[in-house]
Amino acid sequence: MGNDGHDNDLPIPSYAEATSSRLTTTHAHLGAEETSDDAERQGLLPSTPTPTRRPRADGYRPPTVESVRGSTEGDPFARWSEDHSSRSSEDGLRREMDQMEVLDPPMDEPRSGRMRNNFSKQITYLTDTLSSLHLPFPVRLPSLASLLGRLPESTTPVLLIVGRLLALVLIFAVVYFFASEIKFAKGAFRQMYDEETIRSYVQHHIDGGRIREHLEHLTAFDHVAGTQGDFALAQHVHGLFSTAQLTQLEMNEYHVYLNYPRPSGRRVAIVDPPELKWEAHIEEDLGPGTSSVTQRQTLVFHGHSRAGNVSGPLIYANYGSRDDFASLKAQGIDVSGSVVLVRYYGTQTDRALKVKAAELAGAAGCIIYSDPDEDGFKKGPAWPQGRWMPADGVQRGAVSLMSWVVGDVLTPGWASTEDARRISKDDNAGLVNIPSLPLAWRDAQRLLQVLHGHGRKVSDDWVGGVPDVAEWWTGDATSPVVNLMNEQDEEDRQPIWNVLGRIGGMEQSEKTLIVGNHRDAWCLGAADPGSGTAILLEVVSVLGRLAELGWKPLRTIQFASWDGEEYNLIGSTEWVEENMEGLRRNGVGYLNLDTAISGTTFRAAASPLFERALLRVLDRTMDPGQNLTLREVWEASHSTLGGLGAGSDYVAFQDLAGTSSLDMSFGGDGFPYHSCYDNFEWMKTFGDPTFAYHKAMAEVLALLILEIADRPILPYDFQAYAFAVHGYVADLERSIGKVDEATSIHMQPLKDASDQFAMDAASFHLWEGEWENLVRENGGVESSVVAIHRMSHNSRMSNFETHLLDLEEGGGIPNRTQFKHIIFGPQAWSGYDEAYFPAIHDALEQGNMTLVQLQIDKAARILTQASRKLLN
Repeated sequence: MGNDGHDNDLPIPSYAEATSSRLTTTHAHLGAEETSDDAERQGLLPSTPTPTRRPRADGYRPPTVESVRGSTEGDPFARWSEDHSSRSSEDGLRREMDQMEVLDPPMDEPRSGRMRNNFSKQITYLTDTLSSLHLPFPVRLPSLASLLGRLPESTTPVLLIVGRLLALVLIFAVVYFFASEIKFAKGAFRQMYDEETIRSYVQHHIDGGRIREHLEHLTAFDHVAGTQGDFALAQHVHGLFSTAQLTQLEMNEYHVYLNYPRPSGRRVAIVDPPELKWEAHIEEDLGPGTSSVTQRQTLVFHGHSRAGNVSGPLIYANYGSRDDFASLKAQGIDVSGSVVLVRYYGTQTDRALKVKAAELAGAAGCIIYSDPDEDGFKKGPAWPQGRWMPADGVQRGAVSLMSWVVGDVLTPGWASTEDARRISKDDNAGLVNIPSLPLAWRDAQRLLQVLHGHGRKVSDDWVGGVPDVAEWWTGDATSPVVNLMNEQDEEDRQPIWNVLGRIGGMEQSEKTLIVGNHRDAWCLGAADPGSGTAILLEVVSVLGRLAELGWKPLRTIQFASWDGEEYNLIGSTEWVEENMEGLRRNGVGYLNLDTAISGTTFRAAASPLFERALLRVLDRTMDPGQNLTLREVWEASHSTLGGLGAGSDYVAFQDLAGTSSLDMSFGGDGFPYHSCYDNFEWMKTFGDPTFAYHKAMAEVLALLILEIADRPILPYDFQAYAFAVHGYVADLERSIGKVDEATSIHMQPLKDASDQFAMDAASFHLWEGEWENLVRENGGVESSVVAIHRMSHNSRMSNFETHLLDLEEGGGIPNRTQFKHIIFGPQAWSGYDEAYFPAIHDALEQGNMTLVQLQIDKAARILTQASRKLLN
């Protein structure tokens, strides 16, 4: 299924080389010397020498990769990076940077002239600063002669020496004080006066054509987490980070539990009665209309699925929610030992929780198919005529329980370094316990047809959009028997690679804004996640060019290309767990992209702190499809910030570390989600043909980075946060009011805490106006004392959400203690959806009113403490 021509352009190692136990060179992964008989798995697994490991009895050698911290020579994209690194003329850039005062005068000016110019500026500033000092009381010091006259003559020489030493100390102290004044004025506030030039430069230099080229290369081959394609892209991203002059570059490696499908190890077949025998095709065809038909495509499977080979009567269970299984039980349909067929989306959006609900109902296995009512021609033209999933399209995805355990399921709560302690896969809270496979509606059609006359005829809301199914039935114990086989390769310590680089801050370099997008994909990944990665690379390029010319943000910007996101958000979570203490102390914020472009409607989900900064950015960015700013479009459609569930890499930052997070995208109509049809051809035909929305998102991201990393005062809005919390509390009160057993619940402590937060937020922001007046009255100069106060003010803002974490002994959401935030977290039974005050909602759903009250009281106490710390 590979393409020889493509492989010549991009030499990726064979499976035999990838799994070889021989020692290889640093660049062994870039050339193949052997050929594997297993052509399918050749596309999945990379190479690392592991001479200390022994091959398993079945002959399978664990897929690992050599150290990735060496040279990036041989990068197949290196020449492309050089050819496309050109920017507008150096003279033009220097003129812009001169306006921002971040470059020295032109080199043709005599060096002595430049020195005199700089020196005169410093003397002028020092004079201004000295004249601005006004002591609040008169100071009268006795003369040295009068003091000496009162002392014995023998002590005079000693005192003269001591006096002179003290005078020297005093002089050094004064010089240090005013030097720090100069530092603050020439550092922090240079950006204050030149911020418009910086922003205009960034918007002007973002190039949609360059983003298009990034995406075309990112989608040139499949790159499932931990595979050779993934490693090749990690090197490529590392090379582009290096070209952009990012500092502290690293390929951050973790060793995590991943599974990979075996080509002959998956089966869905009707095995009884004999006259109905049939077997599903399973794989996608990638038919006419896409050049990807010639590319290697990945096998169809579920990440973190259970291995197994089970057979049982076929039963249809609608969307696979707990309510759907309860409905079957109420109709007398016994699911025990069956193979359940459910459709994606609907009343249970998380595929993992569909499998878990089937498991709890007693099913032996679960098949999830893509129904055209939700994801195909019933929504609009399907590929190649339109944007929707075709008949053979399959939605891959993980079935790990990310709303229960996030990250590597074998190291919950600590980083999965190579020698880290690991727990068992058996009875693991993050894993399901029955096998599952995804299926196209092309294959599900036959399964639905053979259910006719078995069980009960379903209600209209259970009827899907698969054509040529005369009637929809539930099935029962008399249904045809289906065999579901899922044999797979499993690795407890499979390497994955985060790629990180930074632009250092000039004022508080320890304070860090993290900007991330995951790199791994289930196949080619044009929309998910390639669009976000392409945008991230363009923003890195533009900001890197600014940094190369001398610009520095006030706070450090850390860029990250995460790995293993598709398998339970692994790469970002492990990095957060390893850097938890530093993040809680110095994390300023986290900005996330993922499926950045799949439509034309701007969406954002975030901590309410970001509302002010986001609206400011949207106000200066045009919607490519309308003669309006994105803010005008946003407000005309009455859009609001959404909540953060458990859908992407922001989870560990917001819910575990307490780092305020934001996720954004242009969405709208559907796309071939987690299918090999999500490819470059789809994007250039239907997703964003002109790449105008990619460019717009790059502008939004770059401007938002500047808002958070380069404004003297963080633009966080605590009054917006307090207003949102008031709404969350009101919604919670309504939910509690619907439960008969909850009449004894007292909400007043939480309502009081919400009211106190609103008052503290208003008081907190008053100082920002005072600061502006102080600086303005002082001619734009900020004293050291005021600067220290400002930085303390910023720290209280960035630490606020850390103070909302339940860090008490045994703290966190009960039974999901990885999640520490008292206000935000995923719903237990709807992983993609957000829950406000999740611990309270969990207790309410369990019917434990004592725990509900305990969690209300705890949330009120933590919220009040965090609120008061704003003013302390």
